[in-house]
Amino acid sequence: MSKILFIVIIVSFLDTFIQLPIITPYALELGASHLLAGSIVAVYSLTNMVGNIFGGHWIDRYGRKRMLFAGMFFAAFILLFYPLAQNGWHLFFVRFLHGLAGGILIPAAFAYVGDRSKSKTRGRSMAFTGAAIGIAAIAGPAIGGAMAARSQVEYVFIFVAVLFFISTFLVHKFIDESFVSTEKGKFSLKEFMPLLKHPLVLQASLAAFALMISNGTLAFALPLKVEEMGLNSETTGMMLSTYGIVALIVFLTPINRIFDRVSSVKLVVAGIMIIGSVHILLNIISVFWLSILLMVVYGIGFGFVFPSMNRIVSDASSKVDRGKAYGIFYAFFSLGSVAGSFVSGATAETLGLPFLSSAITMMTIGFILLFIAKKYAAQK
Repeated sequence: MSKILFIVIIVSFLDTFIQLPIITPYALELGASHLLAGSIVAVYSLTNMVGNIFGGHWIDRYGRKRMLFAGMFFAAFILLFYPLAQNGWHLFFVRFLHGLAGGILIPAAFAYVGDRSKSKTRGRSMAFTGAAIGIAAIAGPAIGGAMAARSQVEYVFIFVAVLFFISTFLVHKFIDESFVSTEKGKFSLKEFMPLLKHPLVLQASLAAFALMISNGTLAFALPLKVEEMGLNSETTGMMLSTYGIVALIVFLTPINRIFDRVSSVKLVVAGIMIIGSVHILLNIISVFWLSILLMVVYGIGFGFVFPSMNRIVSDASSKVDRGKAYGIFYAFFSLGSVAGSFVSGATAETLGLPFLSSAITMMTIGFILLFIAKKYAAQK
């Protein structure tokens, strides 16, 4: 993976993570109700799904570079409208458009990585993309929170817009096209059906959904767990950073050779089972040092899953349909983002165990993946 694309992926995901600590307070500051503020947070992921699907078609039709450039440019332009919002509904509309632009951008970047990486080393290439996202996940909330605390929150959006315009220039100047389809058919959902039925794409998509369910649950429930232990929000940040740092170690050290030596499906199942076990234990453990240890284990599980499921999508697709494959994959990703915190909140409200729903989801999907893998192996 080129250094330029590494930077582009960091900036693309920084866009999401930098807004985590500020978007809800910003919505409330503009006079939005709590219901509207929640909708403002969720609408990005919902329209992201739409962008993923349509973007997948356009990525295969018009080429990776062109759609990567378009996604970066429109996201940069839309970011400039955040400071201009006068009320909650203005912000809702901006987030609506922002999600569409982001939905085109991310599948284009990963389709490009899949095109450019060699089959034998594709696992390590996907590990480096995971590292790029890990850097964004660790740095984004810290930068966003610090900038919002020291100046007007509007400057956060302007800062990210500038990064996007710079990245747009880098894409235009230094990224070469990897594939453009010679067939210019119209968009049709039917063209996605063979991919949706492909066992490997289905496995990767279910893994993405499970992983984002777990992350959404962690974002919602971990602060509650920390409060239960009598600690403050700084502890929550430290625990989240712990799993991110451990995942980075998996992605960037010689450990990443495992992605080219062990079956991607096996690594995904192992990682999901590990994360599911962590969620089970988080329901019953209220000791700080044990919780930190669980975050270390969570980081290992996350480190196994993310590059492996991306490699599965790349291996299961060709240049002709890789954009659509990643469109489907990241649509499940977005769906998990929406469902995670919502389902966790409902479980916390009814049973008082916010990690229970995610634990059951992770374990169930882990067994489903094993079943699909065995069925697929028997058919080959």
